[in-house]
Amino acid sequence: MSQSLRIGIVAGEASGDILGAGLIEALRRRFPDLEVEGIGGDLMIAAGCRSLYPLERLSVMGLVEVLGRLPELMGIRRNLRQHFTATRPHLFIGIDAPDFTLNLEGALRRAGIPTVHYVSPSVWAWRRKRVFKILQTTNLMLTLFPFEARFYQENGQRVCFVGHPLASQIPLQPDTAEARGQLGLAVEDEVVALLPGSRGGELKYLARPFLETARWLKQRRPQLRFVLPAANETRLQTLRELIDTEFADLQVELYLKQSRSLMQAADVILIASGTATLEAMLLKKPMVVAYRMAGLTHRILSRLIKSRFISLPNLLADAPLVPEVLQDEVRPEVLGPLLLQQLEDPAHAAMLRERFAEIHAQLNCDADERAAEAIVQLLADRSL
Repeated sequence: MSQSLRIGIVAGEASGDILGAGLIEALRRRFPDLEVEGIGGDLMIAAGCRSLYPLERLSVMGLVEVLGRLPELMGIRRNLRQHFTATRPHLFIGIDAPDFTLNLEGALRRAGIPTVHYVSPSVWAWRRKRVFKILQTTNLMLTLFPFEARFYQENGQRVCFVGHPLASQIPLQPDTAEARGQLGLAVEDEVVALLPGSRGGELKYLARPFLETARWLKQRRPQLRFVLPAANETRLQTLRELIDTEFADLQVELYLKQSRSLMQAADVILIASGTATLEAMLLKKPMVVAYRMAGLTHRILSRLIKSRFISLPNLLADAPLVPEVLQDEVRPEVLGPLLLQQLEDPAHAAMLRERFAEIHAQLNCDADERAAEAIVQLLADRSL
């Protein structure tokens, strides 16, 4: 097989940018002349991806919210299809964002370009019939979690469980004191990290109730310190304006990025459901998981979802290890007591650390390398 490789790649949000950057670097170790273009964020661009559109244009949450952006999203996908059909990369990789990437993968596969999908859609939880579409669009599925790979194997899809890159990056025993020292927090402080999400839609629905919960907690535990990361400058400005106008009485320390350091430094985390909950789990932190979305979106999804849980720690354990709070229950009177319980129960915290460590070990498979090897094998098999 040639030592040169050209790939098209599209990531749909910040978590995909992390995965894409690690995969690009692992592939470059095998193909020094690797050429990459598509859509990626800062990390993928730093790894050598030429991004044809800003990643932010694909970061849309919810069914209803997508409707207003649908013409733009369809235009971007059409342009990418035309571009990659004309330039014909050796391989196309779609990372997450299945409603966007799977259709693109299907069109490129029909044009004779091998396709890989990295991060399984939640077909095991809802819309299970999507697996038949995936069989038609995707030559190789790369899954982060073992239960996903088993589902695809049962349905005849070529699949490789690669583990999660975060499980390799985060030590099995993270150092809370070190993180606090870097952030200027005292070892004896009681620290609550607020993570309402990285997307604009998540901040719209979660930032205010998270800050209201911080106010509720502060009234009962005045010594608590609250830290809040922002994913980028735009999010930082949004949060600063909200705090200045509605929460001027509440001392919240805002940070640009640094979400992992803040979680590592925290005693407990109030967090939006998503990939960040996996990071919090790998950092062995007690947490309360919350999520809100447009009412119509929630009514539609609640009829479709078959899974018992929404958060990755509970899904991976197949048990209710961490509290999950949804929709109208996302308010300080519900979230505050749950966070206090997490702070005040050392036996529960010890149990969580043990269970989280077991899951951490299971996911620590050097995902970047395993994903790259699976892709190399796919290309080799097709060249026979």
